[in-house]
Amino acid sequence: MQIEAIDMAGGARRDHAKLVVEGLSKTFGTGPEAVLALAPLDITLERGDFLCVVGPSGCGKTTLLNVVAGFERPTSGRALLDGRPITGPGAERGVVFQQGALFNWMTVLENVAFGPRSCGVPAAKARESARRLLALVGLEAFASKYPYQLSGGMQQRVGIARALANEPEILLMDEPFAALDQQTRELLQEEIRGIWRRTGSTVLWITHSIEEALFLATHIVVMSARPGRVKAAFRSHFSADPDPLVAATPAFSAAKRQILALLRAESQRAQHLESQA
Repeated sequence: MQIEAIDMAGGARRDHAKLVVEGLSKTFGTGPEAVLALAPLDITLERGDFLCVVGPSGCGKTTLLNVVAGFERPTSGRALLDGRPITGPGAERGVVFQQGALFNWMTVLENVAFGPRSCGVPAAKARESARRLLALVGLEAFASKYPYQLSGGMQQRVGIARALANEPEILLMDEPFAALDQQTRELLQEEIRGIWRRTGSTVLWITHSIEEALFLATHIVVMSARPGRVKAAFRSHFSADPDPLVAATPAFSAAKRQILALLRAESQRAQHLESQA
């Protein structure tokens, strides 16, 4: 069996938890116009887990990530990193958005070194670390280039290197490959999986792609339509398969169909809710 249903709420996993989300809800607005984006949900990640969250548009996936990143405060419940409440942004959480969000007036090397320099790391040490990370993502030869001189896929790799520069305890990725063509996306999925294996990072990854989730994740959460809840959770073993063409196997297709059935029902419900608004 390549995926198996599990409970992501915690249990024994909390004894080794890197990230705990408990009773978390988020409401935007007040009064009659208030929108409940996230219903109370519980998720636990251990160190080294790679969690992909999939769900229909508007289900609160990005809201969940923004709470963990410290960009949003929960309406109820809390998020804990190593047992400490998350109350705002912090260098121990590296964030990569759909767009690279790079500084076009800085070179690639300067972009990657920016985080450590902002934290007081000496310039020479920050640049040395930046060069090592650019080599990790295969862009060492482009250190002196500017972001506008790079392709979209290369910019995202710079964004990943920059997120790693502060040696974060957890990486938060909000559909970082969504705007890329399919071929580039698949190549970068292989690359990010290799980086995750080499660094042992803990990852929370938001995606609309079931294939991406199955290929990358150790754990997958399927969200319900708004208000977002954990509809189902799975442990996936495809990320441990060294075959880059594992997505072409019957087992992968069967797992995709299983998750697609869940997601299709929630997407239809989301469309119905939108039509009633």
